[in-house]
Amino acid sequence: MSEPVVARGGTNLALRGELRCGWELARLAADPQFLRPRRRTNAPPVLLVPGFMAGDQSLAVLRGWLRRRGSTTASAGMWLNIDCAERAVRAIEIRLRRLAEQFDKRVAIIGQSRGGELARAVAVRNPGTVETLVMLGSPVLDPLSVGPAVLRAVRSVARLGDLGISGLFSTKCADGPCCAAFREDLMAPIPEKVRTLAVYSRSDGIVSWRACLDPWAEHVEVASSHIGMSCNREVFGAISEILDENEEER
Repeated sequence: MSEPVVARGGTNLALRGELRCGWELARLAADPQFLRPRRRTNAPPVLLVPGFMAGDQSLAVLRGWLRRRGSTTASAGMWLNIDCAERAVRAIEIRLRRLAEQFDKRVAIIGQSRGGELARAVAVRNPGTVETLVMLGSPVLDPLSVGPAVLRAVRSVARLGDLGISGLFSTKCADGPCCAAFREDLMAPIPEKVRTLAVYSRSDGIVSWRACLDPWAEHVEVASSHIGMSCNREVFGAISEILDENEEER
């Protein structure tokens, strides 16, 4: 298992590359395997967690495709992913357990960007409930290894949280006791029974791809923008492959 390569702090990234997300969606929409995927009879239920400053609707394309291939899906219940990480993880755990109990089987959890960080902590805490973890462009090795524009947005949300506005993370979440358990789980070994995939792109214009190389996960490189990972044909292929392999083993 490789040692983690940590990139600390903000970094200069080609944000203009994110403009191709529209092309990625168009390319996906033209793929017959997206429109009419083979329906799996034993597809796992899937819980979806959106990225920073995004809500459940940002994963609508991915959710529709998963349903067409046979999975029941559930959302994280987020209007915007800007809450304290520990509070967010606990709320996601409730939805995870509800979904697992409904179908009496382990669940796949897919998170984009910050959503993958939250999903990782959930998987570490619930290995008996999570079968598969997929992180899409999630800088788990250093959550602040992001472009300047994103870093400014993080700091703006934190300042509002410091003012006491509810439902927002604050600067205390970075090193205070409120998110201490989350920070530990973000770097903890992922239990062997949880099959884990970290998807990254070297042309990611939002986060440093090196920060996405979780040493406890399988790595898959794709040609994708950061925003477009939830509607990229290569990403969907990687997700399909890991879900199908687990279905065969089940």
